[in-house]
Amino acid sequence: METMGDIKDILEIDRQQGPDITKEAIIGPEKKFRRQLGTPKVSRRPEGMAREVFALLYNDKKDVPPLFPTDTGQGYKNTKANLSMKNVRPWKWMPFTNTARTDNAVFHHWRRVSDEGKEYPFARFNKKVQIPTYSDSEYASYLANDSWTRAETDHLFDLCRRFDLRFGIMADRWDQSKFSKRSIEDLKERYYGICSALAKIKTGPGLTPEMRNYVFDAEHERKRKEQLARLYSRTKEQVEEEQMLQNELRKIEARKKERDKKTQDLQKLITAVDIQAGEMRRPGRVPKRRLAPTTRPKMDSLSGEITSIKFPDLKGSGVYLRSQRMKLPANIGQKKIKAIEQLLVEMSIEANPTPTEEICQHFNELRSDLLLLHELRTAMSSCEFELQSLRHQYEACNPGKTLVIPTVLCSSVDAAASSNPDTSLPAKDPPAPIKMEIIDVVGSPHSITL
Repeated sequence: METMGDIKDILEIDRQQGPDITKEAIIGPEKKFRRQLGTPKVSRRPEGMAREVFALLYNDKKDVPPLFPTDTGQGYKNTKANLSMKNVRPWKWMPFTNTARTDNAVFHHWRRVSDEGKEYPFARFNKKVQIPTYSDSEYASYLANDSWTRAETDHLFDLCRRFDLRFGIMADRWDQSKFSKRSIEDLKERYYGICSALAKIKTGPGLTPEMRNYVFDAEHERKRKEQLARLYSRTKEQVEEEQMLQNELRKIEARKKERDKKTQDLQKLITAVDIQAGEMRRPGRVPKRRLAPTTRPKMDSLSGEITSIKFPDLKGSGVYLRSQRMKLPANIGQKKIKAIEQLLVEMSIEANPTPTEEICQHFNELRSDLLLLHELRTAMSSCEFELQSLRHQYEACNPGKTLVIPTVLCSSVDAAASSNPDTSLPAKDPPAPIKMEIIDVVGSPHSITL
């Protein structure tokens, strides 16, 4: 703007009086932005990053996180000794005696001057066992023993006071040149016998009320140590044999439990069949015609519980097919279904007969009976297998002997085999009476009422 004024002066143009037109007058004064030193630069959180994660990247000073962990805290490694201006406590090489010793031995060690004259601190850890004492009259009246002399008893109690009832050391220090040899059990039996007798007649140091009822069984202790020595001196072969016998015992017990369980299952099966037979043979019973299909109880040889085939009971309203009454329920396994179908084929009965009211009822009852027959056959086969296994075990344990199984307990094939003169008694001998029990060659016999 000053240039414009000079031009007007050269051209002799009158200048108008007024404020000069300057840059500041047009756009205002220039603002100077100065960055304050020491002010941290505010970093913005990247888009998509959680606020908690972003806060972990910087500290209070907004510095970049370090690459390696640093330990700037005042830990025990950085502490310095706080040395004061006081004088150090003086130490002195001085003698001391241990009150726990009886020989008045004098030793030397470094010690603070302020602790001079105090008792040796480790003397309090010396604990002595209080050994009871006895007089001549008490020994003559209550403690005399034919197998122990007065001198041996006094020597025993002297060792007890010297070695604080460490009977192993006492037996080693026993004076065998003057007295007869004594074992640890003999020393314990004599000492505790005297303590028990003294506790009953008087009270004093070393005599507690528990000693009145305390009795040391020396014979039991000897047997225990003898058994322990035998156990420790076993050879490798003996250990393996014992382990083998224990495993065989576990197997025998497991087989015995399994036989007992099968015996109970068979007994329940037989009881269920007898109950059904008794109901069918009851005199004067007039069978009633049932509209709904009936079910017969059966026995599962594996579970040992009486169950029944529950055919669908269609009592709802609406139209339905009568053949749905003959449909086997879903809880019958495929093996049992196949067995029922096989028995129906053997009896030449159609698997899907005409579903009249009477045929549905009798066909369901027939299949219930067939399923019960199948369970009885399975149980009978299992019992025959057990009998043959016991017979082979008996013959293996008793060479030259033969166990004859009664023909009543065998099937037709087994009965024919038992009639062979090579494996049975001669024909002239009458058949042995049937005993209602199963011979158990490894356990006690279990009677079974048939």
